[in-house]
Amino acid sequence: MTVLGSWYSEAENYDKPLVVIVDDMERCNGNVLSDFVLLLSEWVIKVPIVLVMGVATTVDAPRSLLRANALCRLQPCKFALGSPADKLYAVAEAVVLRSHCGFDIGYKVAVFLRNYFLRQDGTVTSFIRALKIACAKHFVMEPLSFLCKVLVDEDSQGLGIEKLPASMLDYAFGLPSCQTSKKATPVTAESLASGLIEMKKLRKNWCSVLVCLYEAAKFQNIQFLDILCEALDPSLYSSRASPNHKLGKAPIKPSSINHCLPDGEYSARGKGGLIFQVIRKVKDLPVTSLFQLLQVWGKHSEEIADIHGKVKELQSMLKIEDDSNNLQCDETGTSKSPASRCHMNKERDRSKVNEKAAVLLECMIRGYLTPIESAPFHEIVCFKHVDVLQSALIGDPRKMIQVDLLKSHNYLHCSCCTKNGSVLLPSMHDTSIMYTLAQEHGDLINLHDWFQSFKSTIFRSSTSVKRKLHSPSPKKRKLANEPEEVNNALVQARFCRAVMELQITGLLRMPSKRRPDYVQRVAFGL
Repeated sequence: MTVLGSWYSEAENYDKPLVVIVDDMERCNGNVLSDFVLLLSEWVIKVPIVLVMGVATTVDAPRSLLRANALCRLQPCKFALGSPADKLYAVAEAVVLRSHCGFDIGYKVAVFLRNYFLRQDGTVTSFIRALKIACAKHFVMEPLSFLCKVLVDEDSQGLGIEKLPASMLDYAFGLPSCQTSKKATPVTAESLASGLIEMKKLRKNWCSVLVCLYEAAKFQNIQFLDILCEALDPSLYSSRASPNHKLGKAPIKPSSINHCLPDGEYSARGKGGLIFQVIRKVKDLPVTSLFQLLQVWGKHSEEIADIHGKVKELQSMLKIEDDSNNLQCDETGTSKSPASRCHMNKERDRSKVNEKAAVLLECMIRGYLTPIESAPFHEIVCFKHVDVLQSALIGDPRKMIQVDLLKSHNYLHCSCCTKNGSVLLPSMHDTSIMYTLAQEHGDLINLHDWFQSFKSTIFRSSTSVKRKLHSPSPKKRKLANEPEEVNNALVQARFCRAVMELQITGLLRMPSKRRPDYVQRVAFGL
């Protein structure tokens, strides 16, 4: 503690208190923890310390664990950590929903991240790790990913798009999203810049409407990832925007709430669709919840002028109808009319406001909840390679080992193997030679044949040397046999080591008692 006190007294360390975290205090020894608290309290003047102790059972657990002299030194303050769903929404809001992030994920990647999050028991750390890997993979794989600066900068001037070479422009306009677009756009830097700016505007509106949708989904206890996946689904968007789902004669962005949709008509998915369930829930919300929801909608729809105006209109209608209902109740009270009539008027007026709020939410979804995958040039900022992310997170180690053994020259780039391609050479690693030779066999591999093939591959270079025409003398023949025996022992040792390495990697199963001269292959193909 003396060393810690002297370190804390330095100027660069003196402005913040120290934090000591005990993950689970109930698993600690009470006497040891009490002595630790007393030790810290003696230095609290020189070294201010915040002691964070985790409790798994009840709040009064420290009282039953610590001694009285240690308890009197503490100034307890209770706090509770947020649920994994709340933490996940905070992460998603900072990464996915903010328009200045410059990185997006596709529908299939979002579904994979949701399933990965659920399989990891709701661990937010695993979700953040997966997002980091997806972001890194996107910037490595996409040549035009540096244009994400368009979505980051508030002013999209000076991007340098006009300096892009013709090959980059051809690549950008050759993306699948541009090929499927019905609009014929010229291959120019101005068209690319305008397309990126339009995608930025589309994404900003999408984020605002998604937040409004999720605020309404909270009353249905729907998780954010479920809403996110359904909002990113391009097939659902195309079905909502198809002519088969008619919303009446009114346009998507009407001038009045009353004429947005026919009464009671919703074009979302069937009863199993989450968006449809949220819209129906808005229709049944009580007045207080609806008032809170409209306040949140007004906050998040400030950048969408027509939607923001309609939210303000609904708020004023809700307030006016509430005042008029109170006035009617006062009049009925003075005239001694039945009180049930006043209650019926309130319910009827409330249902009208709820209906209009549900219609407004439907209009927001139809008009602005456009997935990023439906926009041209979305491949520049959107990561959709779910197989790459799955391979990076989950992996297939046995397959990678097979690829490394069979195609080792692709990684080593040595001069001898690169020239000959996949031809077996003595300079290759013994395990690579052995596993390549194993591809010539079936389920079972005869050890003797395998060894002879390995031996012939190792000594292939010596066979090309011309043999001497005359036979050596008996003394020299005896001396020449000794190096041959040494070479055979060395080859056997190398063979056994390679077989053992293949067994450790899980590609081979060692001989059994019934067939001691055979080994069994475990992995087949790539």
